[in-house]
Amino acid sequence: MREEVGAENFFLFGLTAEQVAAVKRAGYRPADHVAANPELGAVLDLIGSGHFSRGDTEVFRPLMDNLTQSAPFLVLADFAACVACQEQVSQAWQDPDNWARISILNTARSGKFSSDRAIGEYCEEIWRVQPVTIQA
Repeated sequence: MREEVGAENFFLFGLTAEQVAAVKRAGYRPADHVAANPELGAVLDLIGSGHFSRGDTEVFRPLMDNLTQSAPFLVLADFAACVACQEQVSQAWQDPDNWARISILNTARSGKFSSDRAIGEYCEEIWRVQPVTIQA
C-alpha cells in the first residue's frame, strides 16, 4: 500500500521481513524489550493490573501471555517504533491541510486493494474461472 500511496503519505513502523527473520534466528526474548523500555513495562503492568477491565486481572491474561511468552508476532519488538510513529501521526494531524491531503491521497490510491480487484485476479490468475452471467 505504501508504494501505491507514496512513502510521504504513509506511516510505517516496525521490523522489516529481514529483521523479523534475524530476530527469530537469534531467539526472540520479549523480556529483553520490556527491560530495555520502561514505558513498555508500564503499559504491560497497566494492562495486567485490571486497569482496563474493571479490576479483572484475568480477562487480559491470554493477551499478556501471548505478548510476553509465545509472542508469535514480535509485538513488543515493535513497541518503540510504534510510539515514534504515533508521534509522526500526531504531528501530521496538527496540520489540517496536510492531514486532509494525506487522507485524500490514501483514499484515492487505495482502489488496488479492493476485494473486487483481488477476487477478479484470483479468478483469472489462480482459479482460472470466467464470470457467469445470470439473467434476471
